[in-house]
Amino acid sequence: MSTVIEPADFMTEPEEIQEFRQQVRDFVDKEVRPRVAANDRADAAEFDWELIRKGHQAGLMRLIVPKEYGGLGLGVLGVAVALEEIAAACAGTALIFGATLLGQAPVLLSADQQLQSRFLPLFAGDDPVLACNGITEEDAGCDLLIPENAVHARDVMTARRDGDSYILNGRKRFITNAKVAEFGSIYANIEGHEGATGMTAFIVLLDSPGVTRGPVADKMGYRACLGSELIFENVRVPAENMVGGEGNGVHINIQQMNMARATVAALSTGVARGAFDIAKQWCADRIQGGLPLYKHQFTARKLAEMKMKIEASRLMYLQAAQAADTAIPAPVMQPATAKLFADQVSIEVSQEAMSLMGARGYLREYGMEKYVRESFGARIYEGTPEVLALAITEALYEEDDF
Repeated sequence: MSTVIEPADFMTEPEEIQEFRQQVRDFVDKEVRPRVAANDRADAAEFDWELIRKGHQAGLMRLIVPKEYGGLGLGVLGVAVALEEIAAACAGTALIFGATLLGQAPVLLSADQQLQSRFLPLFAGDDPVLACNGITEEDAGCDLLIPENAVHARDVMTARRDGDSYILNGRKRFITNAKVAEFGSIYANIEGHEGATGMTAFIVLLDSPGVTRGPVADKMGYRACLGSELIFENVRVPAENMVGGEGNGVHINIQQMNMARATVAALSTGVARGAFDIAKQWCADRIQGGLPLYKHQFTARKLAEMKMKIEASRLMYLQAAQAADTAIPAPVMQPATAKLFADQVSIEVSQEAMSLMGARGYLREYGMEKYVRESFGARIYEGTPEVLALAITEALYEEDDF
């Protein structure tokens, strides 16, 4: 009898990470999978706090929090592995934890011990604490992600110094966890700077006077996580909650994006893997022409190519995550290429998997259509394919001598 090879066996994952992958997989099988259908079909504003409490007990809120603050200290690699495993069952659930880790990132990157000591221990307490990351705005999406476009950003959220505080005004849109987060890493432009050239990060408690959480967006996928608008009207934020100094928001954002892109690539890999697993089982059970589907040459070719893409995607995100953990600042190239590839693989594999199942792939009861819907989600956040292409080519030409 042949030995079953698990995904981690051929990877360059440290033993600690391999063990952690299995722990997360066990959590997914026990807690996430039984809730997938109900959370996907629930009203847009419903939120499964019980699942979040279970995830908190498993350490999923504090993966990148240093051990001295009660965290697991597993770095970007640990986050990436966790998100692949969770997304293989439910991308929306994975994004709840991923968005919280993204909200923590500016605090970690700041190297500001007073900020870290005040906010990071929150995630090691008895009760789950969620965070969010507020960058995107109605009229300023990619212009906030591409440094040379910052001068062209329109109607950007502002921050004005007032004594020992800053006054924030503006709106953030499409913010994952905004409805349920305790605090957010919020980016605003210092008044007097053109466009978003004075962008600065602040840690904002979301129960502060003047903060309004908008209605939950009714999304086609990722329905387990809540995305909504955040409205800031004369919100007073202590100056000590500023991250990295005035005007350094662009640099902090770039660093956190390079970290996050590796983890989003992992999430997309998980979506592809989840769709593939359903199709693989179907092709073993379905008899056609007297043989299981996978015995037919046409089907075998499709399954082989799907598996090839998933394995390549995993290798790329592992490399990107390890690079993000070992280089300061995190590199541009590996995370951007990993995300660009994995997002494409997620869409291609889930659609191919659906086609192998025919009409049954289109039925909700088989679970495949959810993977197809969610395969498109990661193309939107942490860099569209076009933004990633710009980042990759800029890095290419920086590397070469002309």
